[in-house]
Amino acid sequence: MSEEQDVAAVTKAAPADRATNGPFDESEANAVRPYIDLGGIKILPREGLNLRLEIEEQTKRIVAVGLDYDGSTLQVQPFAAPRSSGLWHETRAQIREQVRQQGGRVEEREGPLGAELLAEVPVAASEQASGKRLARFVGVDGPRWFLRGVIGGKAASDPEAAAGVEDLFRSIVVVRGDSPMPPREFIPLKMPGTPGSS
Repeated sequence: MSEEQDVAAVTKAAPADRATNGPFDESEANAVRPYIDLGGIKILPREGLNLRLEIEEQTKRIVAVGLDYDGSTLQVQPFAAPRSSGLWHETRAQIREQVRQQGGRVEEREGPLGAELLAEVPVAASEQASGKRLARFVGVDGPRWFLRGVIGGKAASDPEAAAGVEDLFRSIVVVRGDSPMPPREFIPLKMPGTPGSS
């Protein structure tokens, strides 16, 4: 058993205190807190937080949750992951490649949540005068799930704003469910207040 745990420690990427400080597995969450239930994830409401569901045009399914908070944005997506290994190491390599293909710059650094990517991504000229947007890509491997986040706005460069958004990311609860899912499969999300997953 201990050998298996050592392998997991090497392959899963998460803060050492993840189980107590989040992002949380459904089994670790405080049941009495008033979470907003979005199916695959639950969000703790807070003052000044705006929630957006990003919907894919063709399928009409929710593909990400956007959180606007204090001049910053956080986009989150939950994925199924193997029990013993994580996805963040491999996902970082894919993101690096995508950013470079788009003509952007990317650097890996150690952040409060562990390894993260700081990317300068080109945007359409009409969107922003500089033509570049700064984004931080963060990820945490949990038990049988992986939570990916993209941080933009103030929190991409301002440490004080970043602390608030990192806290927001860590307050998220991932609801993996018991049904078998292949690794990397998106954990379905739903509109708040609709029956379905849970």
